[in-house]
Amino acid sequence: MPRHVLTAVAWPYANGPRHIGHVAGFGVPSDVFSRYSRMRGDRVLMVSGTDEHGTPIQVQADREGVTARELADRYNRVIAEDLQGLGLSYDLFTRTTTRNHYAVVQELFTALHANGYVVERSQLSAIDPTTGRGLPDRYVEGTCPICGYDGARGDQCDNCGNQLDPQDLIDPRSKIDGKAPQFVESAQFFLELPAFAEALGGWLQTRSGWRPNVLKFSQNLLDDLKPRAITRDLDWGVPIPLPGWSDRTDKRIYVWFDAVIGYLSASVEWARRTGDPDAWRPFWSPDPDGRAPDGRYFMGKDNVVFHSVIWPAILLGASGKPHGTPGPYGDLALPSEVVSSEFLTMESRKFSSSRSHVIYVRDVLERYGADPLRYYLSVAGPESSDTDFTWDQFVTRNNTELVAGWGNLVNRSLSLVHRSTGAVPPAGELTGADTAVLQASREAFATVGAHLERSQQKAAITEAMRVVGEANKYLSEQAPWKLKDGTAASDARRDTVLHVALQLVDDAKALLTPFLPASCDAVDRMLGGDRPWAGLPELREVDDLDGGPGYPVLTGDYETAAVWQSRPVRVGQPIAAPTPLFAKLDPSVVEEERRRMEEGGR
Repeated sequence: MPRHVLTAVAWPYANGPRHIGHVAGFGVPSDVFSRYSRMRGDRVLMVSGTDEHGTPIQVQADREGVTARELADRYNRVIAEDLQGLGLSYDLFTRTTTRNHYAVVQELFTALHANGYVVERSQLSAIDPTTGRGLPDRYVEGTCPICGYDGARGDQCDNCGNQLDPQDLIDPRSKIDGKAPQFVESAQFFLELPAFAEALGGWLQTRSGWRPNVLKFSQNLLDDLKPRAITRDLDWGVPIPLPGWSDRTDKRIYVWFDAVIGYLSASVEWARRTGDPDAWRPFWSPDPDGRAPDGRYFMGKDNVVFHSVIWPAILLGASGKPHGTPGPYGDLALPSEVVSSEFLTMESRKFSSSRSHVIYVRDVLERYGADPLRYYLSVAGPESSDTDFTWDQFVTRNNTELVAGWGNLVNRSLSLVHRSTGAVPPAGELTGADTAVLQASREAFATVGAHLERSQQKAAITEAMRVVGEANKYLSEQAPWKLKDGTAASDARRDTVLHVALQLVDDAKALLTPFLPASCDAVDRMLGGDRPWAGLPELREVDDLDGGPGYPVLTGDYETAAVWQSRPVRVGQPIAAPTPLFAKLDPSVVEEERRRMEEGGR
């Protein structure tokens, strides 16, 4: 029975173009899983958007002499274009400055408040002494009072993992100007996280399939949960929907609270745009038989706490759990899995846009195309440990695995058929070698699929490429180009080998589609496909559903021909001369790219 699969993808912050470290964590892994799930027949809703509120946006806007909205507008479009170019199959990629998003955030805030999970308290708030604006937790750094780490942030210490408040830090300093912040008493609203500790603990104990580092980290956080402020002294953000607060210009719901709610608001917006306002519900609520949807959340490891503790707490409280009344969205399902990737470094150094040590997605796409980058991030990305991107490895994998491996299999198989028969030949009697390689190819669907279900994408693509390797080996050993003595037996054997080769190409095309959608779509056309095999996203201009300014969204038609199974190739289908799938890169690319980084250019 088809599942309802929610692919919830981390929301990129709208303060600049995406670099490959960003998309290694949230982008490519989420798309690989979504494409695989659609191919196996699941109903998939893949949503995200740009995260556009908070002090960092305002600070950068001031620096550039524009309004916060103007800055968000600019980078919303830039980021959407980056992700479209990478082929990420969003059903909706939107933004957090829509009126729909404001409404959903305020409704969840109100539901939590009505159930007693959001309460007003006074706290010390960090104020930037230069601008007089409130400083977000992550814009205050200092020494951790627990482990002594110098570089802890005002919300948590990345060294020991403990939650913190800015005023807890020793020698706190503003990230904006390095000055010591001022702390003033201010009334704020807090999410009562300790009220969810027991429910969260019980739920986390049921998460047997999670990556061990994510699960352990999340469970450790429950030992010291504290109420967490969800409003700030700001003028850029979602207004607080309570009497006496909604008209205030100096208080707003803070960005981390409204951003995680974006998964729900984007789902609601998607449904409204389909013409069925309730279409989002099967992706968020149990079906009549009590079966919960499969919700997979993809992000980098620095966002785990928000998705494995804070967002589940919000969902519980808004659903009236552990006590209370369900809000307007009813019983909302908790994440099935939080799929967190580690960090990607570049040539042994951290990515840094400010220091020009960065590789922007659009630059890689312009020079090398989407699939080579998608392949590299899938096979060598930071799935379970921090990983270093090097141009040496990128060039080597492109040339030896994509060009000489997968591209070579497609090119020589289709070239041989085009020159000898011009169409898919029939298979005669199969030998043991034929049967064995075909069986291994068919069985790979279960193996690769099982890896993808467990978010083991490196193992999945490695297995898919093993099938490619076995197919190349089969073709070399059978050497159909040598079967040319003109006898009926020789021709029949040649045709059988070529038929098997084309079947292996077609199988590999399906196995690699989640990873390499554009090139696999091209292979399908070479094999005679007459409709899109792998749908690609479109950038569409839309009106705000509730009267706000228009904006671009990513969406697309992903009801394509792609299926997760071996399908017999069509005997008699004409086969034209193939075109190369990938370009071989000259080794000089390595030094050229390193020089670009050193010069701080593109």
